[in-house]
Amino acid sequence: MKLTENAAGVYIISATPFTDHGEIDYASADRLVEFYIEREVTGMTILGMMGEAPKLASEESLAFMQHMLKRVNGRVPVIVGVSNAGLTNIASLSHQAMDHGAAGVMIAPAGGLGTDEKLYGYFAQCLETLGADVPVCYQDFPLSTGVHLSADLFTRMVMDFDQLVMLKHEDWPGLNKLSKVRAAGGRRVSILCGNGGIFLPEEMARGADGAMTGFAYPEMLVDIVNLCNSQQYDDASDVFDTYLPLVRLEQQPGAGLAIRKEILKRRGAISCSVTRKPGPSLSTEDHAEITRLLARLDKRLAELKTNRG
Repeated sequence: MKLTENAAGVYIISATPFTDHGEIDYASADRLVEFYIEREVTGMTILGMMGEAPKLASEESLAFMQHMLKRVNGRVPVIVGVSNAGLTNIASLSHQAMDHGAAGVMIAPAGGLGTDEKLYGYFAQCLETLGADVPVCYQDFPLSTGVHLSADLFTRMVMDFDQLVMLKHEDWPGLNKLSKVRAAGGRRVSILCGNGGIFLPEEMARGADGAMTGFAYPEMLVDIVNLCNSQQYDDASDVFDTYLPLVRLEQQPGAGLAIRKEILKRRGAISCSVTRKPGPSLSTEDHAEITRLLARLDKRLAELKTNRG
């Protein structure tokens, strides 16, 4: 199943589990796949920035990708992050991903592309190197890459490159950009939103098709997307408000990934919450905050369930 412009729902950004010694934990990876699928995600994205892809050696990236695709076994579509400084490296991992059953690939722009023409030219080269049969998601995350994509340029790229089928939208602030992309007309592509889901209800109201992020409670993302698709925006906001303290905690720059992996560990999805060095680690106080917020979440979810009948 190849990625198309009609992709929608929740494509969870998968963590990459490690052992205490920093090696990839494939047993936890298997458990993590089942954890995500049991919570009814539409698809998965592996080797993303929050999947610690830049910390993996090329052979590790390939081995992890092959393992995850084999475990998923076509049950949901999988997008593979292939961002790299070299176009040859992007093409190599992309083609191997597609050969092993990936639905498409995700590319973030290289740093230093300070003008629209440079960004357009870079992406044109990427797509030419990949070939027309590889569906592509553009990852728009300027807070990390330093590269700013205007709505006008994205619209131009969509019109010129048929294999560009998705925007991973995580500019911040970016709601007006999302609205402008939707209002531009022309070929409509999928827009899935990141940033831990922190603006998801508003993004859905602006025309997003779903989420592509790694929040440790994927069922929240699924619930919000479904409610918004049914035009139940107030109910979606009620769900979001219930999880907001944890969403906010995970969105702390520098510490968020360690918090996310600790919560996934506590939920039984992975065995170890270690991030690969150099990476964040949690203090005693951090652990206490997580414990308090998880207990508070359980209480508020019970109240929400009662209120929703």
